[in-house]
Amino acid sequence: MKTIAIIPSGGKGVRVGGDIPKQYIKLQGKEIIAHTIQVFQSCDLIDEIIIAAQPEYFGLLEKIKSTYNFSKIRGMVEGGDSRQDSVYNALKSISPEQDLFITVHDAARPLIAPEIISEGIKQAVECGSSVTAIPAKDTILYGTEWVDGYIDRNSVFYVQTPQTSKYDILIKSFEKANESGFQGTDESMLVRNAGFKVKVVEGSTLNFKITTKDDLIIADNILSNG
Repeated sequence: MKTIAIIPSGGKGVRVGGDIPKQYIKLQGKEIIAHTIQVFQSCDLIDEIIIAAQPEYFGLLEKIKSTYNFSKIRGMVEGGDSRQDSVYNALKSISPEQDLFITVHDAARPLIAPEIISEGIKQAVECGSSVTAIPAKDTILYGTEWVDGYIDRNSVFYVQTPQTSKYDILIKSFEKANESGFQGTDESMLVRNAGFKVKVVEGSTLNFKITTKDDLIIADNILSNG
């Protein structure tokens, strides 16, 4: 069995502000994406890492790879206009082989725990595909300016990454989506759209995606405390 991690890193992170995309901002003297890669580099179940990014950041990524000795990074591919395009570009760069699994993780989720990565892979091996998610804790309503109704939070989850699938399942899901023009916000949505089942793996509230300036402050405080 072999597992390749794809880390899409093409987002601009405009809500955070600054001159560079959020994943390249430094926390505790180290780029956010470097914190993220470090967890996958250290995970025994991860064999290789592919990063999908904009070409103008390939040089920075090569420097990060060298600085932190990220030996599992097998290459970089050009990111697309959307996350879906970026991950698909990475998938197409991989040569299919038997018992190959792909796990996709956001560059801006640096606080992912290794055991969550491992559990997602184990469940994908057993079930075909898995998605990391946490149960909703708050009351969930729907509407715009006015409340139209409420959703039972006991059946609602907040989706995270990593999301892991057998290569054959994932590439078929992307191909079907592209043929039909279907756009999903993550891999699990594409897998479900293609008719495959997805196993839910419990995530963590610490595994949040850095999106705002407040997220940067929280992540920096957590990293500073080890």
